[in-house]
Amino acid sequence: MRKSAAAAAAVVAAGAAFAAAALWYRRSSRRWRRAELIMRELKEPCETSVERLWAVADAMADEMRAGIASEGRTSLRMIADPSISLPTGCEEGLFYGLQFGPASVRMIRLLLGGNDARVVEKEISEVPVPPKLMVGTSEELYNFIAAELVKFISTGNANMGPHDGMPGEIGVTFSFPVVQDLESDYFSVEWTIGFSIKEMEGRDAVAAMNKALEKHGVEMRISLLANDTVGILAGGRYCCKETVAAVMLGMKTNAAYTEPFNGENPHNKHRDTIINMELGNFKSPNLPITEFDTDLDAASANPGEQIFAKLVCGVYLGDIVRRVLLKMAEETALFGDTIPSKLRIPFVLKIPDMAAMHQDMSEDLMVVGEKLDQILGIPNTTLRMRKLVFEVCEIVTRRGAYLAAAGILGILKKIGKDSADEKVAVAVEGNIYEHYRLFREYLHNGVEVMLRERVATNVVIQHFNDVSRIGAALLSASNSHNELGYSYADAVKRRVPSETFNAGITN
Repeated sequence: MRKSAAAAAAVVAAGAAFAAAALWYRRSSRRWRRAELIMRELKEPCETSVERLWAVADAMADEMRAGIASEGRTSLRMIADPSISLPTGCEEGLFYGLQFGPASVRMIRLLLGGNDARVVEKEISEVPVPPKLMVGTSEELYNFIAAELVKFISTGNANMGPHDGMPGEIGVTFSFPVVQDLESDYFSVEWTIGFSIKEMEGRDAVAAMNKALEKHGVEMRISLLANDTVGILAGGRYCCKETVAAVMLGMKTNAAYTEPFNGENPHNKHRDTIINMELGNFKSPNLPITEFDTDLDAASANPGEQIFAKLVCGVYLGDIVRRVLLKMAEETALFGDTIPSKLRIPFVLKIPDMAAMHQDMSEDLMVVGEKLDQILGIPNTTLRMRKLVFEVCEIVTRRGAYLAAAGILGILKKIGKDSADEKVAVAVEGNIYEHYRLFREYLHNGVEVMLRERVATNVVIQHFNDVSRIGAALLSASNSHNELGYSYADAVKRRVPSETFNAGITN
């Protein structure tokens, strides 16, 4: 009797266990089917066929033409810098530059030796921008810059020649839109990226900066003001005479290029003109946009703006991945019955961590597992889960890189260099391009796929060492109004050129 009862109990227990296992299996299968459906909802709209990429490039070229014709009444600002000349490599003498970014001020001193020696010496000093100045007045900010310049000038390397009391000029680049009024020749800065500077109405930014320099006893004057992407273009042209455009691919995206002298260019009827596109704001129905991009845009501080940037910039790519994983957690319980709280934090997944997951070469994707645990609070993941996250990173990155490639070719098409037989170069800067290997490889692959092998060999996408750091000083050199020149040719001939920078020069 007891044996029969025990046997019956065992059968019941086994049946319950089997039923539980079957229930778990059905639930797990439903979760994975739903997760795979979400993957399709991401993957299909992100499709970047050659036809679609050329549709994006064509749309960008059209927007560029419209922007030039309407002076900014399109998604692309197309801000002209008609008074700026790019360096030729012949520049000689001592020049200063200042690069103002969202987080720091970088001051540069260059000793240039002309065609034979190029960059002979360079000194760079970087100081953080105090947070309180991000919401202050332009006078407070410019006084801070002038005070730092005093320190930098007074501590110059004696080998680079005299500094004390030497009048000269400084080229300045900003990581913000810089607009020149062609009638008054005034320059104004449009403060973005977390800055809310109270600028005096109608005040020329160059005059205001020069006043601050004079107040602090700096015997130098601002010779020009430009966007930092124009500085990259200057550095690219200095390194390679075939450089026709520059693209920033980092926490922001932008592009500058040389608009050929022709009938389409109303800004300058005598020579090529530099155009700062404000590329990040490009928008087109041809862009491959998903529900996750739409949600990110709606929740941003600037909905409806910077659409292209939100598809390719490092600051956004990680958050697109996070949003995909959050939807999976909410609708499939793939990462457990409780949604990890960190998955709800916007921008918690930074681009270096996303890149580390995407570039995980280990067989069991252990780096992916570690990042999910440490960054997103998702522990004890299975290999299948890690492969799914890897694929999400792959889709988002490939789309972003291919769109960046389409943007570059849109620029080249506008200026008639997309099918040219001669070599053309595009200088590319930014941490996502420089440090995210797979993004960089996909970008190059996108250019090759779009242009086909014959033409692609003539288009060089290249990162030049240091150009973003010294572009402001190179612009100062190529636009110097100083008739004395302050040539240090004799000193130049006695020095060995700076190998770090000059290694990238192909003139």
